[in-house]
Order: sequence, then C-alpha cells, then structure tokens
Amino acid sequence: MTQQRPSQFELGTDGPKVIVAGVDGSASSLRAVAYASGLARRQNALLAIVYIQPVISMGMALGVPVVGTTEGLVEGLVAEVRAATERLRDIWDVRWEFHTFPGDPYGGLVAAADELKADAVVVGASESAGHRLVGSVAVRLVKAGRWPVTVVP
Repeated sequence: MTQQRPSQFELGTDGPKVIVAGVDGSASSLRAVAYASGLARRQNALLAIVYIQPVISMGMALGVPVVGTTEGLVEGLVAEVRAATERLRDIWDVRWEFHTFPGDPYGGLVAAADELKADAVVVGASESAGHRLVGSVAVRLVKAGRWPVTVVP
C-alpha cells in the first residue's frame, strides 16, 4: 500500500506575505514606503519598513556597528510612519513593522529580506551621484534576482 503525501498547495497564500520597503529618509524612499504600503494593503501582507544603519569605517574594521549616529533619523522615520498611520487610520489598514539592520544599503537590505522572508522588495530610485561608480542599490537588488524588486522614482 502506498502512502499519499499531503498536497503542497496552501489555500489562501497567493500573493506576497511580507513586503520589505527600504527607507533612508530621502524623498524617493518615502515614496517607496507609500507605494509598498498600498501593495501590502491590497495583498493583506505585512509591510516591513527597513532602515539600514550605516557602519562607520573604523567600526567596520572591528566589525562593530556604530550606534547613535543615526538614532535621531530612525526615531523621526518611525514617528513619521506612526503619524501617517494615525492620520489615515480609517482608510489605511496595514500591518507594519519597523526594522533596523547594520551595514551597507545593499548588504543590509539583502540580510533584511532574507531574515524577514520577504516575498517582494520595494526601494526608491537612487538620488546620489555616487551610484554611478558602484551601481545603485536598486540595480544590484534586481541583478541578485532573489525577489521581485520594485523601484519607485
């Protein structure tokens, strides 16, 4: 007698469960969070807003993130999201979490997406001229090919 294996299909799991949105305080990253929140609302997914805390060179050499240099920015971003949530409470019903990860933007977003088991990543288009030398975070995420990536201008 052969034993049947249970079906691998999970009822009700179509679409993303976790959408990661990278935020750094720039206008394009805030637009990316707004776009991702709309996706999360329509898909009934968790919106994971991720800030990558930069690591200062000397600390990086020792492998120690330097805390405190961007705490004000992080607190401001969280306060802004909370204020928007409160303002739009009646029409914006989205489950969200705020996370910080240390590192460079690309590596930090990859680590965040892996740890949070992201089904999609949303980032803002680069506003810096330096991305021409090393490539923008968005382009590097798309080339990684591990998640669907949406780049918001």
